[in-house]
Amino acid sequence: MEEKKLDINSIIGFVLIFGILIFMFYQNQPTPEELEAQKAEQEQVEAANKKTEEEATKVTPIKEEASLNLNDSTAVAQYKSTVGAFGFTQATDGTTTLENEVLLLEVANKGGQIVEAKMKNFVTYDSIPVYLVKDGNANFALNFTTSDNRTLNTADLYFEPSLSNSGDNHVLSMKAKVGENQFLEYRYETKPNDYLVNFTVRSQGLSGIINSSKPVTLDWDLKAIRHGKSVQYENRYTRLTYNHEDGNISKLSESSELDEETESDIKWLSYRQHFFSTILATDDHFESAQLSSKNLVEEESKDILFTKEYSTKAPLKLQGGEISQNMYWYYGPTDVKILDDYKELGLADSIPFGWGIFGWINRYAFTPFYSFLSSFLPFGIAIIVMTILVRLALSPVTYKSYLSQAKMKVLKPEISEINEKYKDNAMKKQQETMKVYNKAGVSPMSGCVPALMQLPIFYALFMFFPTSFALRQKSFLWAEDLSSYDTIFELPFTIPFYGDHVSLFPILASVAIFFYMQMTTGQSMQMQQQPGMPNMKFIMYLSPIMMLFFFNNYASGLSLYYFISNLITIFIMLAIKNYILDEEKIHAQIQENKKKPKKENRFQRKMREMMEQAEQQKNTGKR
Repeated sequence: MEEKKLDINSIIGFVLIFGILIFMFYQNQPTPEELEAQKAEQEQVEAANKKTEEEATKVTPIKEEASLNLNDSTAVAQYKSTVGAFGFTQATDGTTTLENEVLLLEVANKGGQIVEAKMKNFVTYDSIPVYLVKDGNANFALNFTTSDNRTLNTADLYFEPSLSNSGDNHVLSMKAKVGENQFLEYRYETKPNDYLVNFTVRSQGLSGIINSSKPVTLDWDLKAIRHGKSVQYENRYTRLTYNHEDGNISKLSESSELDEETESDIKWLSYRQHFFSTILATDDHFESAQLSSKNLVEEESKDILFTKEYSTKAPLKLQGGEISQNMYWYYGPTDVKILDDYKELGLADSIPFGWGIFGWINRYAFTPFYSFLSSFLPFGIAIIVMTILVRLALSPVTYKSYLSQAKMKVLKPEISEINEKYKDNAMKKQQETMKVYNKAGVSPMSGCVPALMQLPIFYALFMFFPTSFALRQKSFLWAEDLSSYDTIFELPFTIPFYGDHVSLFPILASVAIFFYMQMTTGQSMQMQQQPGMPNMKFIMYLSPIMMLFFFNNYASGLSLYYFISNLITIFIMLAIKNYILDEEKIHAQIQENKKKPKKENRFQRKMREMMEQAEQQKNTGKR
């Protein structure tokens, strides 16, 4: 009675407190004048915040160049005095357009470099044309010293453009002259429907002007422009990759704040921006290069414009006091079908297929197989069909794994008896357990080996979906882009490690893996927990939660694969359990195996002898 009275008093108290709070809010509500003042103040704050955001998102050029006022004769004279003999070139502003069906380049008179590179056939996640170079995010220049000890940077020099045709090819010659027949030339040549641009840097008649005792250095800097919906996900596959030392492929870190390396014998350098790449390749390898990659992404944000900042410094060899370097620019998709066209340069090796055998399976098995399926099936259906075929191909492995689990289940009563009998003697318990397994012809590792055999397949597929250009901006069901995350609900806040949205495919995959793990770990959970072994119940709940969080910002195609894969595996295991395996027959077979004399192999004999010796030493110590 007292307890009931206390509950009623508590409820009355809460009601009174709630009523008092409502009254206080009513009494203290602002007047219309105060509301108007607050509104004005809020508008000022929002205006200030908007201005700050605009300033924060403004593109900062890699290298700020002092603009030359060409109408100021004093400034022009000062420029010519600074550049010395190169003042022969008429200083004129402007750019020249060089384009074909797939690529548009703008080349500036000042610096002679590409200041805009646009993909004609691709747009970003928010329908903006894909730019690899734009608004000063890149800088390409040569640094050299003249015979009169001037240190010049070609980014400061003016070049004279000359556009012509060579058959179907467009050729742009940019010359920084010191005389009519003495110049430094950047020569660009584009071919029809080709992302590769022939690029030659050469000098003529400058052997007496360039100081050959001091190095000529190539400087190439670029800030990778964000193209994807999730900047962290895109940044994970945005890396500086390079071919060096007779075909070795290396990468700078994708996550370190700053990674720097000095390498030798470089064939090409790839500034990869996930699904697009800017690559500089050369016929004559760079003898050495200083490479750096700076990470610009700390957290998920819609306001971040750049992912990485790349830099390369490479000395150029002089031939008879002249510069002569045949190179190539590649501005285009990180697509194996396109990059494979440049086999002599080996540009397809810049795609992150994965390490070792995993990458081999991805590149030569899954990539062409999916390309074949998607050539006549919708892209999402092609993923489902590929998943079904992969799981059917692995079904014998699944069968062996489940057969091992069934055998362990049959032996469970005997193992439990041993555990109880020798609960105070771990060594003896282990010996007797191994004897039972050996007599029954059962190996505890037989369930693990099939799982390990599947790892190369799983990892290869894990790398396939984030790197498959074929999935980019291809929709399926509610997913607008199979290469990015799907969204069924936008959150008004951000959950750490999860994001500001809810993706449905990871939820489905998490539910499927939960039921799959219930089937595969249920028997292990029923067995007595061995010391030092992982808690299977904890793992059963942790794995789906980790998948839910980890894959929320991953490619929806990958989550779709895991959902279908686990669903199929569940059906296969149910079929094996209910229609293929017979536990009574397994039990009878185990009993027959126990009657047969078992011959120990060398490893088993050695393990038994070691355990017996350890047991003897333990007993001797007790005495």
